[in-house]
Amino acid sequence: MAILWAPLRQAERRALGLRARKQLPRSQQARLTIARCPKDPLELLRASMRDRVAHLIPVKYERMAASPFGFFRGSVPIMAADLSCHPHTGIITQICGDAHVLNLGAFAALDGRLVFDINDFDETIGGPFEFDVKRLATSLILAGREADIKRSARHGAVLHFLRQYRIWMHRFAAMPVLELARYQIHRLAEMEPMPAILAQAERSTPLKILKTLTEPDATGPGCELQRPGPAPWRSPAAALPRVFRSQPPLLERLSSRRAKAVLDALGPYLHTLQPERQHFLEQYCPRDVAFKVVGTGSVGMRDYVIYCEGPRCQHGSDPLFLQMKQEADSSYARYLPDGSKHRHQGRRVVEGQRAMQLTSDPLLGYTTLEGRDYLVRQLSDHKASLDLDHLTAASLLGYADLCGEVLSRGHARAGDPVAIAAYLGSSDRFDQAVLSFARSYADKTEHDWKLLRTSNLLRSSRSVPGPKREAARVP
Repeated sequence: MAILWAPLRQAERRALGLRARKQLPRSQQARLTIARCPKDPLELLRASMRDRVAHLIPVKYERMAASPFGFFRGSVPIMAADLSCHPHTGIITQICGDAHVLNLGAFAALDGRLVFDINDFDETIGGPFEFDVKRLATSLILAGREADIKRSARHGAVLHFLRQYRIWMHRFAAMPVLELARYQIHRLAEMEPMPAILAQAERSTPLKILKTLTEPDATGPGCELQRPGPAPWRSPAAALPRVFRSQPPLLERLSSRRAKAVLDALGPYLHTLQPERQHFLEQYCPRDVAFKVVGTGSVGMRDYVIYCEGPRCQHGSDPLFLQMKQEADSSYARYLPDGSKHRHQGRRVVEGQRAMQLTSDPLLGYTTLEGRDYLVRQLSDHKASLDLDHLTAASLLGYADLCGEVLSRGHARAGDPVAIAAYLGSSDRFDQAVLSFARSYADKTEHDWKLLRTSNLLRSSRSVPGPKREAARVP
């Protein structure tokens, strides 16, 4: 029998991790040499606005200017450049790329269970594992500062996150492959702040989204939502019982012509789903399409939401919301060898998400519209995340505990847990070094945030026309 592949033996994988210590000693993970970083971080931010919707860029800057943590959420291009200017281990796994405390959360699995995992993969790429670790550690510091949690508690939470990451990586390295592949976290309800997050996720149903995003159509017949394809996807020109609310520039209905272009792009998307999931989706009928502003880092990217109804229920009783979100190159792509291999950025996100998550959105797929790449998924199906307004020292510690296990599992699933565990070792040398880095990078983030608040970027954004003037400029 021919051998199709020859995986490295356990000892060889462990040797890779130990050699990486020579390339980058664990104590050196603490270094942040500002002189190595790009001299104008805001220029990196400005460059990343290329191909975004121009009149929405000020919204992004305003959200980033609100707080250092808000700035951190929108400044992945800056941190990607800063990390690339420093030595790294060379131990490559699939990284989230934007690992921070609000990009982990609860959502519904295919069987209806609520799961907790990384849930944002716009920046995902093959990269050094410590990039994610450093970004998440920094976010714990910034979230703790924003919540006015004392310094010792913030640092204790970061060290606990790093210890959990290290301990679980050693456990995953010792697990049989398939046991790791199906490993679930069973202690979600046992620690703060998870009960509140899970309760919020329980309430975040499609029916609640229906009430939040739509309203009864008082204008009579709506737009003709027709597209080529199976009969269930055809919708006659009929009165729409509910349509998207008008909340420009954050939520704006599309014209019939524009809505048709978006729906036409769902044809190729269907073929990225498994056949049985295509069957489920084809039973829904699209009713309305809108442009929606989402997040902080994604503001200005084209993002469409599609309201669909099931065929067997009264109007509004079986809603499904799809999100079609534009995806650009990962901010890390220009710095890493893996960056050049991705021809479709929506596919990059889908494959990265499936690699790192235990269970992914059953309707996760991708498509292309007018030469741009898009991710398609359900919109906010039972999603919930950390509430920074009610963060305490105890809940920050509990959340850090889960973050360590979740991030470790994602890296172990998509990479080589044996090599990573060998690099980490059994001492807290790596933990202490990353804590030092996180403190320094949080300080740098606050400095860069202050630059933004006094920059021409923000001043010019405050002089742009208001939302009423921009209402007709739906992309």
